[in-house]
Amino acid sequence: LEISNLTEKDILVLRLDLTDRSSHEAATNSVIKHFGKIDVLVNNGGRSQRSLFMDTNLDVYSAIMELNYLGTISLTKHVLKHMIERKRGKIVTVSSVMGIMGAPLASGYCASKHALQGFFNSLRTELTDYPEISIINICPGPVQSKIIQNVFTENLAKSLENSGDQSHKMPTDRCVRLTLVSTANDLKEAWISDHPYLAVCYLWQYAPTWAWWLMNRMGKRRIQNFKSGV
Repeated sequence: LEISNLTEKDILVLRLDLTDRSSHEAATNSVIKHFGKIDVLVNNGGRSQRSLFMDTNLDVYSAIMELNYLGTISLTKHVLKHMIERKRGKIVTVSSVMGIMGAPLASGYCASKHALQGFFNSLRTELTDYPEISIINICPGPVQSKIIQNVFTENLAKSLENSGDQSHKMPTDRCVRLTLVSTANDLKEAWISDHPYLAVCYLWQYAPTWAWWLMNRMGKRRIQNFKSGV
């Protein structure tokens, strides 16, 4: 049994809308006023997608980028200003293995995660004068969560009818633990996944021609299952 030493003053919960970028500065200032500093920012807001590109309205892609990408870098901008003043801090961004590879039915989601990967890898190179500020990208594979129930579909008004079984996915607490280990050790990038998804990451990174062949075979079956409602 672990006994926590936290008091009410050690906890502050703020409602935040990543798409309401005008509210991010005030939210950041509220946290700093309460705690006096921000040591770690964990960017963990976002929605996934389940739809074929040719069936999907473009405003879905706009909404994905607005939430997953622009909302994240907006909040980061305000927090990073404070961290630069202190010359220390950690910015942890939950990307995805989809930021490393491509996959059918998730073209917009993959695009937003690729955007985050490119942005934070570039930002890291702009912070060489601040060695105590860490940029950490976390790339989980399938993890048990409610992300599937809340995915974007082919239009903004439609929700996913069948979220499927999640028992094969990594337990949430294990993903959290590995994320914390990665953060404590200042890993620039961590792939957090079980096999076979982790093996596909390595293929995509080091043998992309094989990865494209494999993804085409897997993707065809995935699309067939999606159309069949599985």
